[in-house]
Amino acid sequence: MQRLDRFTSNQISLNQISLDQIFSQIQWRWRRWVACWLVMLLFWAGFSPVALAQAEPRSEMNIQPYIDGVINRITDFTLDNGLRFIVMERHQAPVISFMTYVNVGAAEEEDGKTGIAHYLEHLAFKGTTRIGTTDYQAEAPLLDRLDELFEEIQTAEQAGQADKVVELQQEFLQIQAEAEQYVKQNEYGQIVDQSGGVGLNATTSADATRYFYSFPSNKLELWMSLESERFLDPVFRGFHEEREVILEERRTRTDNSPIGKMIEEFLGESLQGQPYSRPVIGYEADIRNITRPDIQAFFDTYYTPDNMIVAIVGDVDPNQVREFAEAYFGRYQARSPVPPLEVVPPERTEPREVIVEFPSQPWYMEGYQRPPITSLDNQIYNVISSILTSGRTSRLYRSLIDTQMALSVNISPTFPGNRFTNLMLVYALTAPNHTVDEVATVMQTEFDRLRTESIAPEELDRVKAQTRASLLQTLASNQGMASLLPEYEAKTGSWRNLFEDLKRLDAVTAEDVQRVAQELFQPQNLTVGKLLPAG
Repeated sequence: MQRLDRFTSNQISLNQISLDQIFSQIQWRWRRWVACWLVMLLFWAGFSPVALAQAEPRSEMNIQPYIDGVINRITDFTLDNGLRFIVMERHQAPVISFMTYVNVGAAEEEDGKTGIAHYLEHLAFKGTTRIGTTDYQAEAPLLDRLDELFEEIQTAEQAGQADKVVELQQEFLQIQAEAEQYVKQNEYGQIVDQSGGVGLNATTSADATRYFYSFPSNKLELWMSLESERFLDPVFRGFHEEREVILEERRTRTDNSPIGKMIEEFLGESLQGQPYSRPVIGYEADIRNITRPDIQAFFDTYYTPDNMIVAIVGDVDPNQVREFAEAYFGRYQARSPVPPLEVVPPERTEPREVIVEFPSQPWYMEGYQRPPITSLDNQIYNVISSILTSGRTSRLYRSLIDTQMALSVNISPTFPGNRFTNLMLVYALTAPNHTVDEVATVMQTEFDRLRTESIAPEELDRVKAQTRASLLQTLASNQGMASLLPEYEAKTGSWRNLFEDLKRLDAVTAEDVQRVAQELFQPQNLTVGKLLPAG
């Protein structure tokens, strides 16, 4: 097999972009995902989009034979060390999309070390002992000395030894400059770029960390070499420089952002005592105190083969994928799995409220505590979300936007994650000359209607028809499927549940909608958030 050595002569550039801490989880809504993958299946299967658009509202299951055909294009296997691979063949174009899904996110962090999962994402493409350095043997002791100096500076600051702090900081800057002389900046990304790779990026959420990009199909082995080496032999160089990047990201997206500040306080109040209450980006004090050994310990604990899923979608031969996977990723040693995180939400008995004053247009939000994605009612929550905000005929659009009471209204069926108990979050930007209390009254009226009135068959059918129409407007990419397959595998136990969700969606009835609405829209489940202009 060709090993990494033949691929390391080029330089890299990586634009490290993290998901917006505020709305990253909103962007990964399962309703949008279903839209992406289903339309892709329809086109792959040769199903006529015109016929689908003209189909009767309740005819979704007519496409089941075609979906079965797509399922037959997906194979999976598990290496001896526990690392899982999911492969989907799509030979229409000579490209492949890759997703390395690590089943660990901000939820796994300890109190006092928030932001460590996101910090690790920033360091994940810094290289190895052979990528990103001109001489690792000379570089390594300098990186170790920087870690020692960082701890000495912290100790001196806590002891109030100002002169010693200045002395240590001067030495720190000197050693840092020496270490930088050995760094080949962004070499990993340039190898990818110069080999035809696109979309190199990573994201961290409350639930998971994802690393992804696409390559021409003849670069499959290069990807196997690069990706396996990156997790087998990582070097977290540039650690202290990256701290300032992350702190600036936090200032921009949270501290100086009205809605960012609101979301952080809202989650802290609504999900008290739960991992989802902490910000993905971390608290400022924690970011400042995280050490490189902390990052290494987190990596060693959670980046184990059994906790990783690789999805490969595109112009591939599954047999070749398996051969390369065993040669490259089979080098990982199996490790004792970390017990899965268990979250028991505290019982709630009354509504909660958060008020934040900030120079901003008023925002109003309501979050209702709901069960995780594994709930049998998950698709019913998605239908309720669509009834409320999907399209110009949705209830909240007509009652808030058409009346010019709000400038925008939206909903996230699951927020900020969906592995554990979470929130259905509804939020609106108040229009000029209207108040958040007016918006609250309208929202409550619509929620009460869902609880007390059975939805008309025509409206339920229209929601399903709108879903099909939106599917036809969105052609999903290989990367979309590469995201969905491991997500379902990790969170529901099998990627096949991705396809079962369509059946569950089609089976939703008006009675189901009213029953779940009655359970959901209760005062004890509610947290209200009001972002009001300062002054």
